[in-house]
Amino acid sequence: MLREIGIVLFLASVGLKAGPDFVQTLTSAQGPMYLLLGISITLIPLIITALVSRLIYKLNYLEICGLLAGASTDPPALSFSTQMTGSDAPAIAYAGVYPLTMFLRILLPQLLLLLFV
Repeated sequence: MLREIGIVLFLASVGLKAGPDFVQTLTSAQGPMYLLLGISITLIPLIITALVSRLIYKLNYLEICGLLAGASTDPPALSFSTQMTGSDAPAIAYAGVYPLTMFLRILLPQLLLLLFV
């Protein structure tokens, strides 16, 4: 129950911070471009990861759910997949990939700044 409350509070805080300018941004001249870029940046890596993990590494659906949630550092997705499946398999896959993803999210922007600025 505490984990669910934490996820709800996290999502509420993100939504409240994004809310005031969200409609204004989407209705601006560049809004549709931002929307398409956001969809592409989100979906393309997830689709490629899911296909590679299924076709090459032969992971099952539960492991892929956890892998994708961990790769996108998305605790609500992990919570949903755990509830949907009634298994801890997504959480095990999530725990395997989440630390590396967080490390890379911290390290790569700094490396990009060093290389290109």
